[in-house]
Amino acid sequence: MTENTTQDAEDAVETDGGVKTEAYLDKEINIFKPATPFMRDHLKVIWLSFLAWILVVFGPTTATFLAPELMTETTILNGFPLHFFLAAIFTPLGALLLSVGYAMQRDRLDTKYGISHETEEETDSGTVAADGGNE
Repeated sequence: MTENTTQDAEDAVETDGGVKTEAYLDKEINIFKPATPFMRDHLKVIWLSFLAWILVVFGPTTATFLAPELMTETTILNGFPLHFFLAAIFTPLGALLLSVGYAMQRDRLDTKYGISHETEEETDSGTVAADGGNE
């Protein structure tokens, strides 16, 4: 795997003097004091996603506990109770949407900080045979 340690000058983001790429793996990772601007922004996305996940997963259950009459007596879609609909349909759909949202935000951060996940293929001057050897 090749390392992507270069950035274009016009796309470079101003840093606050965080750790250098070469020394990155030697540094301790602390989620309460991120070492780089990318880590700070990524942790914001992670914490916001985590809070949204808590609402999506525990929201219907908490609402049923706090207002049982409303959640059990209200029916939708041919008589299903509201709490059943929220737990069976809304929660999995919400988790899927959170996954899509996280992926979009991560791609935005990768673009902002010039991170590329593409690998450069090494090319030989000769051709490669189907069995992996050179012809």
